[in-house]
Amino acid sequence: MRNYIIMGIAFLLISCSPSISKIKSNKIQINETLDSWHKAAANSAFETYFSFMTSDGVFIGTDATENWQNDAFRAFSKPYFDKGQAWNFNSLQRNIYINNSQNTAWFDELLDTHMKICRGSGTLIKVNGKWKIAHYVLSMTVPNDNITDVVKIKDEIESDEINRLKSK
Repeated sequence: MRNYIIMGIAFLLISCSPSISKIKSNKIQINETLDSWHKAAANSAFETYFSFMTSDGVFIGTDATENWQNDAFRAFSKPYFDKGQAWNFNSLQRNIYINNSQNTAWFDELLDTHMKICRGSGTLIKVNGKWKIAHYVLSMTVPNDNITDVVKIKDEIESDEINRLKSK
């Protein structure tokens, strides 16, 4: 009897968790989505680029003031795309994580950019069977040995912004 209970619990656990092949398939789709999104920017393909984002998607840029809701991000980036001078980010390394329902994913990636290595991270959701970027954060990486130098540069620029944000 005990063996039947253990087998039943094992079967239940296996049947409730997503299959390895489904996880692998979703990770492939997510990689393709993110790579295509970056490629669309490199090719200055404005509509294609934004087709990979949800309609309420958010892009957080490297500057402390850059918290772009989709419409504002479109308006900001349109002139760059129109000039054929959008950005060119290439993933060097990426980690993808998916929830058990296989409808939400989050990731982090190291990128080769004109700013050297940057980190991108974000969230994707499945919309009508396709993965869409709902939230993306772009950050510059700073070698630990250079933090003091970078903080000195930031201090000159960001002290007023810190005070403005604190006063809210």
